[in-house]
Amino acid sequence: MEIIKKKADKLSFSAELEDSLANAIRRYVNQIPVVAVDEIEISKNDSALYDETLAHRIGLIPLKAKKQTGKMKLESKKEGIVYSGELKGDAEVVYDKIPITLLDKNQELEIKATLKSGTGSEHAKFSPGLMFFRKSCEIKMDKKFKDKIKEICPNANIKESGNQIIIFDDKEEEISDVCGGIAEKAGEKPEIKENSEMIIKLESFGQISPEAIFEKSIEALRKDLNDVSKKLK
Repeated sequence: MEIIKKKADKLSFSAELEDSLANAIRRYVNQIPVVAVDEIEISKNDSALYDETLAHRIGLIPLKAKKQTGKMKLESKKEGIVYSGELKGDAEVVYDKIPITLLDKNQELEIKATLKSGTGSEHAKFSPGLMFFRKSCEIKMDKKFKDKIKEICPNANIKESGNQIIIFDDKEEEISDVCGGIAEKAGEKPEIKENSEMIIKLESFGQISPEAIFEKSIEALRKDLNDVSKKLK
């Protein structure tokens, strides 16, 4: 396993992994429990948005919470944009500058929210993030396409071989689609050779780190596999 790029909310790495296993881990990202707003009581809403729209927006705000349940509230009388950071209570708002609605002069907004733990398979608001994967590859094309590829992807790793070029996959950004599009416009098709190496990317919505998303997804998958194994015995 090799780390390609690591940030607070993003992680990419390469590993020798079968497609079926990588896809199973990806699916189990939506089996990781996280806390989100479940129910909302709106006492005052003088904004232009319907109550249902407000509830939907607030429900999708990523939260960090130590407990599986809790309460939060939002009270605003100021003129201007109401941001997610004004939501206070038993959880921490991950991004405090998410616009919720706009209040004019003398307008008010008063909301009480109930929190609960859930999974992304139940509702998208409980999803902790996203996972993508693809096979590393080498692309072989006619030499005439070299300048065009360099124009679009100046950092592309290209090696000449006779009247052809070999483009080595950029592990940070997928380049095969770019090469395919360039060749297709000329009525040709590149030769793509997939390697055994898998490029995996994780993006967190902020509730837990991308590393934790990968680990917890594997834990959830392993638990279900153990349950199935016990039932078969």
